[in-house]
Amino acid sequence: MTGDLIFILLALLTLVSAVWVVLSRNLVHAGFGLLFTLFGAAGLYAYMGADFIAVTQVMVYIGGVLVLVLFTVMMTHVPRDKQRHGVDRYVPAAVFALLVFGVLYKTITAVSWHGLAGPAHPTVARIGAGVMTDYIFPFEYVSLVLLAAMIGAALLTREYHPTAEEGDAPAEDAATDQEVAS
Repeated sequence: MTGDLIFILLALLTLVSAVWVVLSRNLVHAGFGLLFTLFGAAGLYAYMGADFIAVTQVMVYIGGVLVLVLFTVMMTHVPRDKQRHGVDRYVPAAVFALLVFGVLYKTITAVSWHGLAGPAHPTVARIGAGVMTDYIFPFEYVSLVLLAAMIGAALLTREYHPTAEEGDAPAEDAATDQEVAS
């Protein structure tokens, strides 16, 4: 009975906060609703015994992606003058939601859910051993790809300052030259 109550509370947290995300008019409020939705999903993963996925959910999605989204939303100015009002903006979302729920219903009813229920076993040790033995090459390859992406992002965000050899005087020297001339 306690397990059912925990599941129901986690499911309610996830569903209510997901509805909050969808219906919120303020992007910051929607971001914080997404925070609770992701926490609820991590709780459901932990409840099902998928401890590695639960921790990954918290660290990657909440710790990285959600913080990035919230900072981006808070640091940008979103114009509010051209918002569409009325029912016509909800029709495509409603059609898509009905299609998704139809596919989910067909999937849930087509699967035989008679399985052996037993205690959950920790998965972190098996995943760690697999990554460091059988999958070491893909693990190292992904780390090199991420390193290249970080270097590329740093190069793209770096400001361009022309050098004196290129014929352009730096801005500080130009301002000093103007003050001396006057």
